[in-house]
This record gives sequence, structure tokens and C-alpha cells, in this order.
Amino acid sequence: MNRDENTGDYHSSVFENLPDVRDGLNKKERAILYCLHETQKELGGRNVPTIMLYGRVLEMVDISKGEFQSILSRFVGLTKLREE
Repeated sequence: MNRDENTGDYHSSVFENLPDVRDGLNKKERAILYCLHETQKELGGRNVPTIMLYGRVLEMVDISKGEFQSILSRFVGLTKLREE
């Protein structure tokens, strides 16, 4: 089993990556979309610089640059979810 180093809980690290039954998003994906939406509102609907979005997402969840870019690429359709 995976153990969360911060809390010592065996289950929190496992459940963090499970998609939610309502919309299929996991915690990190939801944080990215939420931060994108809030930052776009602050900027008056303009495009959000990636580095600004990454900084705000980091305030909510622990995510590497590579994982952030991978999720963001999936959202904009630059990569496939799985090979067919």
C-alpha cells in the first residue's frame, strides 16, 4: 500500500488520483480548471499565462511541472488519453 508521507495515512495518497464519479476529474485536474477559471475572471477574460496558472495551482495541490503540463495538454487536446 502507498503511505502518504505528510499524514501517515495509507488511503489519502491512493484516493487523491481517483477520478470523481460526478465528472471524471481527479483532485489535480479539478484544481487546474478551478484556478484557470478564477484567474480568467480576474484578468477580464483574457488568456492566462501558463506560469501564472502553475503558481496558483501549486498553492492548492502538490504537482510537478511535468504532470501539470501533461494534464494541461490533455485538456487542450494536444495528447490522447490512450492509444487505440
